[in-house]
Amino acid sequence: MPDLTFGEKLLIARKQLDLYQYEMAERLGVHANSITNYERGEGKPHAAVVRMFDLLCEQQGIRFDDYETTQKLKGDAMKIVLAEKVSPATLAVFAAEPGWDVKTHDQLPDGLAAALADADALVVRSAVQVDDALMEKAPKLRVIGRAGVGVDNIDAEAATRRGIVVMNTPGANAVAVAELTIGLMLALARKLPAANSSMHAGKWEKKNLQGAELRGKTLGILGLGRIGLEVAKRARGFGLEILGSDPFVSAAIAREAGIKLVSLEELIAGSDYLTLHVGLTLQTTGVINAKTLARMKKGVRIINCARGELIEDADLVAALKSGQVAGAALDVFAVEPLKESPYFDLDNVILTPHVAGSTGEAQEAVGIQIACQVRDYLKLGVVQNAVNLPSLSHEEYKLLAPFIDMGGRLGAFLAQAGKSGIESINLVYGGTLADAKTELVRNAAIAGLLQGSENVNRINAAAVAEERGIRIHEEKTETHRGGAASVLTLVLHTATGTSRASATVIHGEQPRLLEFDSIDIETPLEGNLLVCRNFDVPGVIGKIGTILGQQGVNIANFALGRERAGAKPVKALAVVQVDAPVSESVLEALGTIEALLEARPVQLPEAGF
Repeated sequence: MPDLTFGEKLLIARKQLDLYQYEMAERLGVHANSITNYERGEGKPHAAVVRMFDLLCEQQGIRFDDYETTQKLKGDAMKIVLAEKVSPATLAVFAAEPGWDVKTHDQLPDGLAAALADADALVVRSAVQVDDALMEKAPKLRVIGRAGVGVDNIDAEAATRRGIVVMNTPGANAVAVAELTIGLMLALARKLPAANSSMHAGKWEKKNLQGAELRGKTLGILGLGRIGLEVAKRARGFGLEILGSDPFVSAAIAREAGIKLVSLEELIAGSDYLTLHVGLTLQTTGVINAKTLARMKKGVRIINCARGELIEDADLVAALKSGQVAGAALDVFAVEPLKESPYFDLDNVILTPHVAGSTGEAQEAVGIQIACQVRDYLKLGVVQNAVNLPSLSHEEYKLLAPFIDMGGRLGAFLAQAGKSGIESINLVYGGTLADAKTELVRNAAIAGLLQGSENVNRINAAAVAEERGIRIHEEKTETHRGGAASVLTLVLHTATGTSRASATVIHGEQPRLLEFDSIDIETPLEGNLLVCRNFDVPGVIGKIGTILGQQGVNIANFALGRERAGAKPVKALAVVQVDAPVSESVLEALGTIEALLEARPVQLPEAGF
């Protein structure tokens, strides 16, 4: 067997040292993107980088002999089943491994179940349904690779129970989506669909087809994940000023991409072109609606290659008819396939049938990426882009499950009630929680914080944070608050200050907030919450209760706290649990309370995990 590559050694070293890519990059004196490329087998490291890496391994006692020896012994035992058609390049990744038995979709004479009886890995796209019954036929199966993002065709929960890792390939089609986004912007600006249809009708309507240049205009990008950053990279070449809004991306990442990081309100008001690249959450559903459309520049153009549910269709149709929106280009829809739609009758709308990621290159890329991920897992034990839970014993999971749930809720609470523009996250585990395996608690908390980010889950949360330039710090302490045996504290460092919150679990299953921004408070972390900050003066609590009653909002719990002695004027905190989501009209009514500094709605899942 050939020696391990530099990229494979990097993966092993990072796993043993528990380092993120940016941390390894700092130790080797290179950019984090270089570490990504090396691990993918792309690019050759400078001799100085190799020497730095060798020195690091020597100092830390990292050896690779065991990995190479193990593969020499086990190499002939690996069996890979490719259940659906893949590209030759995808097949070549596995074929390059000596001794590996690779079965393609057309080499399964006795069916898929029979082929899986002694298989180590299964690779699928979207057609094959991988359910518990199929996995039962595969007692040796260690990993399922999905060449694509969605894993609806894989029972990830059943895979977790059986100790099988499920991986996908988020971001492999980012370039394809970004290129279509730019293409749709140009098509809107230059009226290309109308020009094409009139020419096919035998008409020469040059005077009616005067367009506009992109140069000098402002592009607003909502969501700065892989796709949003790829759009920005291409937009710079057109001379566009680029605004971006994403509370889960650090200012450093935005600056590096040439993006001015702004609030959602500033993005909405300042864009000539607005393109959407966010995931679907409670906060982003219907983000393009009558109110946000009214605040946009007259003549704005909107592109959506993300999720159809981000747009309130009736409101956009009205804005297109009135001229408030000059044009829209839509590749995704709330209901697909699109068979009936008011968009069909509008000439200033471009419609495409969810093809943003459908290019030959993108399909090739996802195949190669999943092949590399599966290969690295089988050879090195390195997990990348997993979507199910890592291995825990039943007893460990039973003990940790309430804290995993609590961590996700605490992260989601801070994401909605705290400051935006996260630059780093500190996690402090106190009491008995400090002695547990806290990886899933950490990832659940980060996933909660990044809930508006694309394709984030409890497995990839730390990696997504790293990719967005957010640094993660963890510490464990034996001390804890009051009578709570285990406490998790999250501290967010942002461009505008610091937010922190602590929580615990009581009675074995009930998540409780203990502190928010240095004010002690105890309240359930569930359901619909209203977080109010105010000056500690008489009458505020009564006015909040009166307004909620007048607005028909029923109060389930009212928790209070105030700053410790010292600060003047003293500020207070109220967390009100209500029976229904707090509407915009309720927030406007609360805004009339003079001593009220802020009122923010927070939506969390109901109790249970």
